[in-house]
Amino acid sequence: MIPGQVDVANYQQQLSEKSEFLVDRFKQFNPPSLETFASKPSHYRLRAEFRVWHQDEDLYHIVFDSETKEKVRVDQFPSASQLINDVMAAIMIEIRGNKALRFKLFQIDYLSTLSGQITVSMLYHRQLDEEWQQEAQALKARLNEKFDLQIIGRARKQKLCIGNPFVIEKLQVAGNEIIYQQVENSFTQPNGGINQKMLEWALDITKDATGDLLELYCGNGNFSLALAPNFRKVLATEIAKPSVESAQYNIAANNIDNVTIVRMSAEEFTEALRGKREFKRLEGIDLTSFDCNTILVDPPRAGLDNKTLEMIQGYDNIIYISCNPDTLADNLGVLTQTHHITRFALFDQFPYSHHMESGVYLTKK
Repeated sequence: MIPGQVDVANYQQQLSEKSEFLVDRFKQFNPPSLETFASKPSHYRLRAEFRVWHQDEDLYHIVFDSETKEKVRVDQFPSASQLINDVMAAIMIEIRGNKALRFKLFQIDYLSTLSGQITVSMLYHRQLDEEWQQEAQALKARLNEKFDLQIIGRARKQKLCIGNPFVIEKLQVAGNEIIYQQVENSFTQPNGGINQKMLEWALDITKDATGDLLELYCGNGNFSLALAPNFRKVLATEIAKPSVESAQYNIAANNIDNVTIVRMSAEEFTEALRGKREFKRLEGIDLTSFDCNTILVDPPRAGLDNKTLEMIQGYDNIIYISCNPDTLADNLGVLTQTHHITRFALFDQFPYSHHMESGVYLTKK
C-alpha cells in the first residue's frame, strides 16, 4: 500500500489479524484475554512528513512507494488528520508562485492536534534570509485567517520560528481535560485518539494503586500527568531536554503538584537508585521520600536493557507499553519469572501497517 493510503472497508479485518497475531505470539505467557482498542479508520495521524517535488512551475508533496520506491504525488493524505490535509492544500496554493518560500524547499513536516492547532516546518537546502522571514510572516498572517498555525523554517544550523515552535494539545481523558505542550521535531504520540484510550486504560488498571509511581522514558509527561491522580507522588525520568522542558510546562499548565521530572536516562537512573553513581541533576531531590511500588516503562523499539529489566523486577506492579512485540516478548521472558500478567491490550496506533502498540500490566507473584 502507498504510504498514507487507507483501506477503510478492510479496517476491522486488519485489526483482527493484529489481535490474532498478538494472542498467538504471547500465548506462552498465559496472559488474560486481549483488550483491543480500535483507531479511527482514517484521519488518525497527527504528524506527517512529505518531500516536496519541483516540476517546472508546479510544486507538490510526494511520498515514496514502499515497494517500487517510485515517487507518488500526494494532494490528499487520508491517514493524516483532516487539519493536516486542509493545511497541505492551502500551503501549496500559497507557495507555488512565491520564489522566496519555494526556492530550494525540499520537505514539509506537519504536527497537528486534536484541539485544532498545527505547526508547519519547512526544510531548505539553503540559508534563510530576511526576505524569507518577511514572506513567511505574511504567509502565516494569511493562513491564520482560517487556521491556528505556526511556521518554522529549517536549514543547516538554522531554525527560524514564525510564531511558537510548539502546539498545545488538549486531551480528554476519563472526563478530564489534560493540556500538553508538544514541541516540533520532538516525539509525540502520533495517533491522538488512541493515545487517549491508552491513558484511560492506564488509569483503569491503576485505579486501586497505593504508594508512588516511577516512570522511565516519560517524554513530555504524557502518562505521568494522566496517572498523577492515582498516586501519592510520581517520579519520572527523560533524557531529551526539549521533552523535559515540555513536561515541566505541562505540570504547571495542569496545576499538578505531585509530579517530579528528572533529566536522566533509564540506565543512569538505575545506577543512581543502586547508589553506584551520584548525579548533579538529582540535587535537591530526595529519592528516599518516594515509595514507588509501581513502575511504568515505554521504551524504544529495542526494549529494556538487562540492568533495567533486573531493576524493575523489584517493583510490585509494572506497566509496560511497547511498540515492538518481539522485544516485548523477550523482556517478558524475564519479567514473568517474578510477575504475573494481569492485563493485556492492543492499541492500534498504526492502522494498515505491521506496527503494533501493546500494553501489559504485571503484578508480583
